[in-house]
Amino acid sequence: MNRYLGVLVLVTLVWGLTFPILKVATQSLSGVEISALRFFLAAACMAPFFWRLPRHTWRDGTVLGALALLSYVGQAYGLQFISSNRSAFLTSLNVIMVPLLAWALGARPSWAVFVAALLACLGIGLMSFDGGAHFLADTATILCALAFAVYVLFLSGRAQLHQAHQLAAAQMGVMALLGALWMFADSGFAAVQTLPERIPFEVLLGLLYLGLVASAGMFFLQALAQRHVRAEQAALVYALEPVFAALFAWWWLAESLTPRATAGAALVLLAVVLSELKPGTWLRRVQRSLSAAGVRRD
Repeated sequence: MNRYLGVLVLVTLVWGLTFPILKVATQSLSGVEISALRFFLAAACMAPFFWRLPRHTWRDGTVLGALALLSYVGQAYGLQFISSNRSAFLTSLNVIMVPLLAWALGARPSWAVFVAALLACLGIGLMSFDGGAHFLADTATILCALAFAVYVLFLSGRAQLHQAHQLAAAQMGVMALLGALWMFADSGFAAVQTLPERIPFEVLLGLLYLGLVASAGMFFLQALAQRHVRAEQAALVYALEPVFAALFAWWWLAESLTPRATAGAALVLLAVVLSELKPGTWLRRVQRSLSAAGVRRD
């Protein structure tokens, strides 16, 4: 395995653990509050790199930070009403959205992308009939996936123009500022004053993990790895996130999927993998297999 793909697998594993942590945190805090606090901690960790950041790094960091913040707030909001398993699988739709958005920007995706999109819709439909559907939460989580898909494409196109630690620092600074403004606008000053009283020790530990490890650390590794990995490859690795999330949710929160929801989740994962297939390569492999077996075409 390419070592940079291995780095993205590690990033995805760390992100998978954030789903049950977020689920626990939403019992005490709103989605906006969680996002603002985690990125404040991340920005504090990255503060030494703020000085002398190039102007173009701040510019790209602002775009990436705004997209990432929108994604994380949507995810945290959804987790207030749906299970972490459901959230993880809906978030995984970003893997399909990446090649679809690339097509919209002028690329030529294969037929597999469109088949995958249909399978994903069917899978989401099966999961929605599982009794855990929530229109606003599901919509927010799907919008979270869309924002992250745009983020992945933009990062792949711009990462080579920056030092990884500088780009990560710029993103953290922007996300902390925007998150704080959003939190005050959403919760109000009086509610923000009560934050220390509403953060139990378990949630505080979770916020430290979200801010220092899953945000500051993983944004740096992501910016580093996507200098060397195409957006489509990165998106395929990110398909592992719901798998890790489901395992952690089963271990930590004792969550489970019903047979219908499991079938829907399996279709989403199948769609994720199918969306990355290259038909030409697949056909050549079939032809080689037929030739090796002595089968000849007319």
